[in-house]
Amino acid sequence: MTRSFHLGCAVWSFKGWIGELFPPQSRAGDFLRLYSQRLTAVEGNTTFYAVPDDKTVTRWREETPAGFKFCPKLPRDLTHQHLRQPAIEGAARFLKLMQGLGDRLGPIFAQLPPSYGPAQLADLTTFLRAWSHHAAPLALEVRHPGWFQEPHASRLNDCLLQLGVGRVLLDTRPIYESADDPQLSSERRKPQLPLQPVVTAPFTLVRFISHPDRASNRQYLAAWVQHVEQWLQQGTQVYFFMHCPAEVHSPGTARMFQEMLEQSGVPVPPLPWTTINTPPRQLSLFS
Repeated sequence: MTRSFHLGCAVWSFKGWIGELFPPQSRAGDFLRLYSQRLTAVEGNTTFYAVPDDKTVTRWREETPAGFKFCPKLPRDLTHQHLRQPAIEGAARFLKLMQGLGDRLGPIFAQLPPSYGPAQLADLTTFLRAWSHHAAPLALEVRHPGWFQEPHASRLNDCLLQLGVGRVLLDTRPIYESADDPQLSSERRKPQLPLQPVVTAPFTLVRFISHPDRASNRQYLAAWVQHVEQWLQQGTQVYFFMHCPAEVHSPGTARMFQEMLEQSGVPVPPLPWTTINTPPRQLSLFS
């Protein structure tokens, strides 16, 4: 049976997770294997900055179990130039490379810069139509404020619905609505945009920018529990990724979200992490 809910973080290689997500004395070369035995997907930010070679992609597949999903990010050289149409050929090459992941390949996502706005809709549509959707689903993250205003929001959503492209849902509320905190200064460079939880494809991809204080995320995650429940009832596949300005907190917050889903009776599959070992510090919904 196809897993309908995937939960993970932005990266798999972070030494600060040794002792919680990873066993003590874990080696960096084992991080991907250990990560994929505990969480069920990874956002794959690494491909945004550097394109791997064939052997590396094959190794990623071989080190991960069946059912695990990579959601690679299109390289910034393809998404952060002035127009998308000239990037069609490069995107096709990247997609072909990612086929090496086999059944570990989930949706690929393109993050557009804040400078790319609704005036480029025709250019964007040409790019999206050229994507080989049978090879891998595509999700789109927009950051220009105009995409969130009418009539542009509806035009974009109609385009994505027509082409079967998912809309990446970026939730930065935990870091913008909290009290001023020096830890959050770097993440607050992310755009403060309205959250519009619209599903435009058979799947959805959520990027949750969590607060380092785990309890501060609870009210926002409670709303996401309701969204996830509704989407799963509708047959939508959900990919949910946890970020944090202090990345050390991301796995624990992801685990807390899993607990919240289970406590609410949402039919999500068990998190593999819980079957491996008991974490040093028990998490509770009411702590």
